[in-house]
Amino acid sequence: MPYVNIRIAGSLTREQKKQIAQEITDTLERVAHKPKSYTYIAFDELPHESWAIGGKLLGKED
Repeated sequence: MPYVNIRIAGSLTREQKKQIAQEITDTLERVAHKPKSYTYIAFDELPHESWAIGGKLLGKED
């Protein structure tokens, strides 16, 4: 059973999540021969200020 966890700074629309989930599920079916019904995908949407790159927080500076 494939489990895919996607963490992203900010948020996605329902349509974006739907498209991403479909494409990842299709890829796992095509490449790894995993049935679509076995693939689980979770989206973790975090505020920009919860992510740091190069020691600097994303998002607006105070």
